[in-house]
Amino acid sequence: MTHLNSTISESSLVVATKEQVSSELAEEIVILNLKSGTYYGLNPVGARVWTLIQEPKTVDEIRSSILEEYEIDVDTCDRDIKALLEELATSGLIEIRNEATV
Repeated sequence: MTHLNSTISESSLVVATKEQVSSELAEEIVILNLKSGTYYGLNPVGARVWTLIQEPKTVDEIRSSILEEYEIDVDTCDRDIKALLEELATSGLIEIRNEATV
């Protein structure tokens, strides 16, 4: 598993890839990776992040939205968002673009 935490910064730009389709089920989201044929499920908070990144967003913008909408402390929010983004990137569901690569 590739560890991206060191490359995910607050100014990293995150966007869903085109090689997937997703569908909302209740408050959760199911994503199908079209390349691998693998399904992924996201809980309501993960689903909210997924909705946010359908258009390019910085990690800071994602964190600000989650902090406004959910009762969570900043450290936990940062850790959980970066872990989710790392998992989504490793699964090929998102692209993470850093300043140096933009």
